[in-house]
Order: sequence, then C-alpha cells, then structure tokens
Amino acid sequence: MRSRIAAILTATVAITGVGLGAPAVSANATSYPVTKFNVTYGNTYTKGTITWYSRSVTLAGVEKSVDRNSCRGTTAYTLNSDNKQLGKRRANIIPCGTSSNFSVTVPANAPGGAAVVRVCLDTEVPVGGTVKLLRCVRYGR
Repeated sequence: MRSRIAAILTATVAITGVGLGAPAVSANATSYPVTKFNVTYGNTYTKGTITWYSRSVTLAGVEKSVDRNSCRGTTAYTLNSDNKQLGKRRANIIPCGTSSNFSVTVPANAPGGAAVVRVCLDTEVPVGGTVKLLRCVRYGR
C-alpha cells in the first residue's frame, strides 16, 4: 500500500510539476520597458535609464558638474503621441562641482501614458538662481 501511495505521489509531481525544485512564479512579475538616455553639454552630463510605466516614467541616473559655481540638474518632460506635455519634474539632486545619483518620477496621466520623454540638462546659479535649459534630447518608448 505504501509503495502504491508513493507511486501516485511521484506521478502527481511529475505531471503537475509541483515539487521542491520547481521555481516560484510571481503573479506580479511585470517587466516594464527601459530606455537609456545620455544628454551631454561640454564635459557635463546627465545619463541613466528611463523606465516606462502606464501613467508615469522614472528616470534614474547620474548628473555631473565640473564647476562648483555652475550647478547641473535634470529636468524631464513627458509628452503624448501628439507632443502634448503631460508632466514635468526636476530632479531634487543638483550637483555643483561633483557627480550625484538621482531618481525622479514624472507623471504621464493619460491613456497609454507617455509616448516621448524630453530629458534636459540644465544649469542654475547656486542659491536660488534661475534654471536655464542647456541641452534637451527626446526619447521615444
């Protein structure tokens, strides 16, 4: 009788694939498209990745400034397929004479989300100066 139960269990495991060695599959294992970006102005830059979600995008990367009196930042705009602006955000990290990692999420609250992200390297005078866009590059989904 025990050998018959063992045979039934072995057959069940073989048919269903249920067992200790089977990898677990997550119901939330969704992969989102990722695009690399690189916006350079002289020897300063902002570069990293754009992750495309259904109602937003997240930029994560590094900004570089070579002069402590000339800070660099990243401003990103989301646009739909008709080039209508959906959202705008500026990274909170603004390096001055150094490099810094950043992450910023930009809303794209429209059906289908953003079709294009416009990534800009900008500058500002330290202590509340005016932001000036130095160079912008568009990236499509």
